[in-house]
This record gives sequence, C-alpha cells and structure tokens, in this order.
Amino acid sequence: MTRIVAGSLGGRTIAVPPKGTRPTSDRVREAIFSRLTHLDVLDGARVLDLYAGSGALGLEAASRGAAEVTLVDSARPAADVARKNVATLRLTTVRVVTETAERFAAALAGAGPRAGSAATSGTTAALDLVFLDPPYDLDETTLAAVLTHLAAPDVLADDAVVVVERSIRTPEPTWPVGLAAFARKDYGETAVYYAEPSGSAEPSDSVGA
Repeated sequence: MTRIVAGSLGGRTIAVPPKGTRPTSDRVREAIFSRLTHLDVLDGARVLDLYAGSGALGLEAASRGAAEVTLVDSARPAADVARKNVATLRLTTVRVVTETAERFAAALAGAGPRAGSAATSGTTAALDLVFLDPPYDLDETTLAAVLTHLAAPDVLADDAVVVVERSIRTPEPTWPVGLAAFARKDYGETAVYYAEPSGSAEPSDSVGA
C-alpha cells in the first residue's frame, strides 16, 4: 500500500499492483509536488500520467486540485488496480486507459492508428501536466518517441510541465525539438527531470541538479 501525500485526499491509502511496477516513493512524490505547487501548475490542470501503475502520481494531482486526470498503463493488472483506486477514492474526474504509452501519445499527436483514437477521445484539450515514470529498462529510443509525440503541436499547453522519472544510471532523456528540460533533481537512485514546451530549433543541453 502507499498513500496520498497531501490535498483533499491526503493520508488516504491506495493499492499498488503486486508486481511489475515500481511505485514512486512518498518522499519523491512529495518533492515533485512541492516543485509543481511552486510552479503553480496543479490547480485546474489537465493531467496525463503515462506508465501510471497504481496511478499514484495522477491521483496525487487530483487530490491537489487537478481538474482532469488520465491514467495510462499497458498492463491490465496495473490498470485494474488503478481503476479500483479511482473507485475507492470516488474520483469522477479521473479515468483509466489500458494502452501503451507509445500508442496513446502517438494518437494524441495525430500520428497513431485510428484504433488509438478511442482511448484518447476524452483528452481533447491541451495538457498542462504530464508524468512519465517508465520502467528503468525501457529503451531510450522508445522514451524519445513518446516525448516527441508529446512535443507535437497542440498536445501541450504553452506553460505545461513534463515530469520524467529515470534511474540515475540511465542517460538523460533525449529531448525532442519543442521540449526543453529546465531542471533535474536526484533522490537516491531516482533522477527526476522537468521539461517545458520550447520553440528552440535544437534539443536542449543537459541540465544540472
């Protein structure tokens, strides 16, 4: 079990899948949301949580004032746990989609197959906040492809924030044209990157802690 750190549901516990996921620790989530609160992107936000697992990041965002949250995970057991958590917390503004992050993001960008459009039908407005907490063994090419789709026109709001969790032992994500990292913070074995839409013609350079 894990818990919602703060907000209207602060202290409530949520279930986690028995295996196959790596939930973000309470300490790291608290640090992430402290920064996001400082950036003032949570209240009324449209949020996408890719590789959602139990949905802890997206549910935390809902607790702290997000208006709409979509949790996406390709593993049915994880998606089922996320749905259980949504139902237990009675969150009518949170939905769960069983789909790969790659297909979901491609459909948002208009680059995916029509089959993916049904999953994204409820995600019509530009996103204010996106979480990506993929498995550490996810190859960098796949992650780069997902980020490229997110950087496509009209997917992100102008002042959106993209949060990526990776192992400190893996390379910094390859940021596509249109998305630039502005901060990095390490917590033990976890590196958290923060990025924003950018009009730069070239991918951004590495950022420090």
